[in-house]
Amino acid sequence: QVQLVESGGALVQAGASLRLSCVASGRTFSDYTMGWFRQAPGKEREFVAAISRSGGITSHADSVKGRFTISRDNAKNTLDLQMNSLKPEDTAVYYCAARAGVLVSRRRNDYDYWGQGTQVTVSS
Repeated sequence: QVQLVESGGALVQAGASLRLSCVASGRTFSDYTMGWFRQAPGKEREFVAAISRSGGITSHADSVKGRFTISRDNAKNTLDLQMNSLKPEDTAVYYCAARAGVLVSRRRNDYDYWGQGTQVTVSS
């Protein structure tokens, strides 16, 4: 079992920056590829970004590319999402997820463990 706890969500104005963090426990963090997903009210949970076990490979959704950056620190068992130039359409609950597979994936069904989520609200 892997336990994931997100933090860093807040209410901010458009154009602001936020940094989300996810702390993992229970298993060896570096054995898992990691991802961030988000879910807005009335919408399906969607892919935001993913990172390989070593951190050497990343993938970002087109909607956040150039604004968001995923990173990890295997020594601290943490996963981060730096979010810049936030827009109202970024408003959602953001979830951290862990995948036992080797390949980075954008599919939520590929992920085995999920955090409880952290709310990000961007006002216009």
